[in-house]
Amino acid sequence: MKPSLLLLLLLLFAIAMGYLESAVVVYIRALYYPQGFLFPLKLISRQIMFTEMGRELATIIMLLTVAILTGKNSITRFAFFLFAFAIWDIFYYVFLYLILGWPQTFLTWDLLFFIPTVWTGPVIAPLINCIIMIAISLIIIIHQYQPNTGKILPNPPFCTGWLVWSLLILGSVLIFIAYIQEYTQYILHQYTLTQLLSPNHPPQMLSYVLAFVPQHFPWFLFLLGIKIHLWALGLMLKRNYNISIKVLKKYL
Repeated sequence: MKPSLLLLLLLLFAIAMGYLESAVVVYIRALYYPQGFLFPLKLISRQIMFTEMGRELATIIMLLTVAILTGKNSITRFAFFLFAFAIWDIFYYVFLYLILGWPQTFLTWDLLFFIPTVWTGPVIAPLINCIIMIAISLIIIIHQYQPNTGKILPNPPFCTGWLVWSLLILGSVLIFIAYIQEYTQYILHQYTLTQLLSPNHPPQMLSYVLAFVPQHFPWFLFLLGIKIHLWALGLMLKRNYNISIKVLKKYL
């Protein structure tokens, strides 16, 4: 199958997943936030909390599974996962806006993830990540496949290299820290790591956790991670500029 058709099918799948994800959030907000989502978080049952964490994990497994089935080697599977994840996340916000009129602005705070801890940040932050993920995935894919046959090139001319991988990992770590930093500082200000990992939490811990209201996103750390990702992206293009132009002409 041609890579362009694979990307189209994956695009449709990820958009559908984005709608499914937004539909679940619409139901949750109707139950717990009928006046609109705002921090601090409302008290939810332990069952609902673990169900929500399981849903997030299931979403990642679904995206990984379809990427594994779509790609033909490790690097293309990685690229298809990035592409599917980014499209899913973008359209999650698109559908939430169409259904609920939320987020009101790109700087609206959101609860991004629960695993392995709470991620928070303005909506614009994950959208920036998604745009870069799409760019990286497309660069990899167009250099791995023969445009007309959909077969992997016998000796793909495009190679990311150890420096590119190191930059991608470093940037991702910094961005991850940016997302969890404020919540982690908040919770560790009151409780020790031993108390947090203990199965017998202090009874007042839940109330303290739910009182968290994000206020200061570490933009410097986040943008440093983004800059490192862009550096990696630039290296990917620079090292293979002539090949990139040739391959793009075949696709276009």
